[in-house]
Amino acid sequence: MNPDRVAAALAEVRQRIDSVLRPWSHPVQIVAVTKGFGPEAITAASAAGATAIGENYAQELLSKRDAAQAANVEVQFIGGLQRNKVRQLVGLVDVWSSLDRRSVIDEVAKRAPGAQVQIQVNATGEAHKSGAAVDEVHALVRHAQDLGLGVVGLMAVGPTEGGPGAARPAFARTRSLVDELALERCSIGMSADLEVAVEEGATEVRIGTGLFGQRPTR
Repeated sequence: MNPDRVAAALAEVRQRIDSVLRPWSHPVQIVAVTKGFGPEAITAASAAGATAIGENYAQELLSKRDAAQAANVEVQFIGGLQRNKVRQLVGLVDVWSSLDRRSVIDEVAKRAPGAQVQIQVNATGEAHKSGAAVDEVHALVRHAQDLGLGVVGLMAVGPTEGGPGAARPAFARTRSLVDELALERCSIGMSADLEVAVEEGATEVRIGTGLFGQRPTR
């Protein structure tokens, strides 16, 4: 992992964001998605100025504990979360960003009282995608808040097919929900569709290949 290359890639991503930002736009945080890469990716991202990293798999994040704790970054868990993994991740995860059902919300509230969380929305309606249905989001947010969790935002993924432009309706739908619920964060957009996400009101974009290149095969 070449730190200079990561720094250059981060600057390029920031330029892409700035190219579509408008004076009334929300500030946009880049979440460096380090899944599939070694702990050196976390170190390089932090050194380049990234303020947050995202990991998808509990065991992989646990294997990078030392690097994650040494880096001056926010650690987000952005993958599918199993209830039996929550306890292992307490103290390492700063924002639980993929909560999509009551059972997992309950477990996070039990193991990490007062934690910051984001509700994951299946804004495209695709059956194979994770996330709560759009019409369930209000109730899940209220449930998490009633349990004392700090719901800071919503997270969503664009459609599997159709290219960047096809993501616009899902991103707009997610942004609308964020506004309805008076939340702070709207985590939408990845390497291929970040411009559309920013235009639709993203406050976070999750970037992996755009910073680190293609991931090694798992």
